[in-house]
Amino acid sequence: MQTIRIERKHNYAIVQLHRGKVNAINHQMTKEIRQAFSDLEIDDAVKGVIITGTPHFFSAGLDVIELYSYDESKMNEFFNDFGGMYIQLAKFTKPFICAITGYAPAGGCVIAITADHRIMAEGEKYTIGLNEVAVNIQISNNLIRGYSYWLGEGKANECILGGKLLNVNEALTSGLVNEVCDLEEVLPKAEAKMKQYLQADEDIFKNTKYKLRKDWLENMEDDPKVDLEQAISLWWKPEIRAKMKAFVESLQKK
Repeated sequence: MQTIRIERKHNYAIVQLHRGKVNAINHQMTKEIRQAFSDLEIDDAVKGVIITGTPHFFSAGLDVIELYSYDESKMNEFFNDFGGMYIQLAKFTKPFICAITGYAPAGGCVIAITADHRIMAEGEKYTIGLNEVAVNIQISNNLIRGYSYWLGEGKANECILGGKLLNVNEALTSGLVNEVCDLEEVLPKAEAKMKQYLQADEDIFKNTKYKLRKDWLENMEDDPKVDLEQAISLWWKPEIRAKMKAFVESLQKK
C-alpha cells in the first residue's frame, strides 16, 4: 500500500490516508481503500475499523489535477471504482468510525458519511460537505441518499444545491459529525468510541447496524449505470472541461 497505512491494534484496525500533504484521492488510493476494507471485512481478528487522515487534512477531496489528465477509459475506471468504494464502505458490517483530522470536502466527505460515528477536529477553517455542484462534478443518487440519511432530506437538498461546505460547528449542529474536539484528541476519542462499540455482542451490533441502515442500503444502486454514464458525459462536456482546466491551473500555481 502506497497511499494508506494500516495499523492493527488488539482487536481493531486504524486505516490512515497518507498521500501527500492533503490526502487528495486518486485512482490508486481508491483501489487501495477498497482492497484494505475487503481484507478487513473478512479478517476475523479485526472487529472494527477507524479511518483517519493526517494533521489538518482528512482528505481535500478528489485529486482534480491528476483526474483531469485521465483519458476516457481511465476516467471510466475511476468513476466505477470510486462509486464502488462508497457502496463498499456504506455496507461495511463491522463498527466503523471516522476520525476527521481537518479538511474533508467532497471526496473526503464521501468517505466520512459511510462511517457509524464521526469525530472532527476543532478549527475555524476546517470544512466538510458534498460541494460537487460548486466544483462542476455530477453527484450521484447514492451520495444524495447517504447525505440525506445523516442531514435529513431538506438540509441535504439545501447544502447540495448550494455547493455548501459546513464549518465544524455547522457540521456538529446538522448531525454530519457527532463530536468535535482538539486535533490531538480526535484519534484517541475515536479509539475510545471503538472500544465502547466493541463491548456489544458482535452479531447484535451487525444486525442492528443493518436495521438502522436498511432503507438507505436497500435503495442503493449497486450498479448505478445511468448515474455513471451521466457523470462521465458531463465530465467531458467542453464547457465543464474549460472550467476544470482553469481550476487545475489555479491549483498548480499554489
